Amino acid sequence: MRRLIKKKYRLLVFSIEVSILLVALFLAYNSVSFPAKKTTFYLKDSNVSTLLDTLNKNGYMTYSIDKLTLALVPKVKKGWYQLEEKKQGRFQFLNTLHTHHVSSINIKVYAGETTQELIKRLANDMKLDPHTLLSYYNQRSLYKEANIFSGSYSLPRNADENTTITILFDVSNQMFEAFQTDFCHTQISKEDMKIFLTMASIIQKESNNVQEMPLIGSVIYNRLLKGMKLQMDGTLNYGKYSHTVVTSERIKHDISTYNTYKYKGIPPHPLSTVSIEALRAAYHPAQTEYLFFMLNRDGSHNFAKTYKEHLENVRAFKKKKTTDSNTSKSLKPSA
Repeated sequence: MRRLIKKKYRLLVFSIEVSILLVALFLAYNSVSFPAKKTTFYLKDSNVSTLLDTLNKNGYMTYSIDKLTLALVPKVKKGWYQLEEKKQGRFQFLNTLHTHHVSSINIKVYAGETTQELIKRLANDMKLDPHTLLSYYNQRSLYKEANIFSGSYSLPRNADENTTITILFDVSNQMFEAFQTDFCHTQISKEDMKIFLTMASIIQKESNNVQEMPLIGSVIYNRLLKGMKLQMDGTLNYGKYSHTVVTSERIKHDISTYNTYKYKGIPPHPLSTVSIEALRAAYHPAQTEYLFFMLNRDGSHNFAKTYKEHLENVRAFKKKKTTDSNTSKSLKPSA
């Protein structure tokens, strides 16, 4: 009987010691707290490894043991998270992380729009102050235009001005890094990037047709190599003239260096927001002998190697336009 009591006593003592050790380990683990900082981050999936990697990138150092903790707490899901500037124990932080998930809104950045147009629309859609937005934009921008690529961006619905601009620039930088990895053999300098973005913005202004962009890019390169003026209407779609139809009067009286009918070379700055496709066409234009192109009524372009061939295209276009107009008139019912 005494042996049985002694054995039970030892088992009890062992259980208490183990419990004390576990409590001590938990307290030690929990004492290694995460920093108190206000952070917004996007989680691309609900994988534990993705979460730990994302936390690390945002200044929250994690350890292998955190994987065990995450297996015991509510699972986080894909989306945006906003953390408050609040110091928490390690377990409490991971246990309540799922409660910081916030709803998102998709914002469209359009190719061809200016910074002012983008800021105005962002302020309206996100219910933010346009002046504060522009201030944060200017702090991050490298060029007058084309700092953010066109595309769809997911943003936290209640993001402030700083967070909104930071996300747009960070995602655009990721797009550019992917572009460099996929298409470039060397690192592109800031100066060269400005040239490529300016060319891309001309291409963007001339056509939204992805298949035609490399062809337009080839015309730009071919004319520059021959010392010819670009003579492209799109270069005059800058600033307040961004969406203005270019007339012969405008070409005659615009004395800015954006007027490629008067000055050789490319404009001094990018004209607008560009797409990755337009940038790709500027960096890798098609290999052609084209020097001219003209717009058709269906939105496509006719390309020509010589001025004579270009004039033939112009005459064919005018003839078809006249024929179509006469046909339309003949089909009208008589009075």
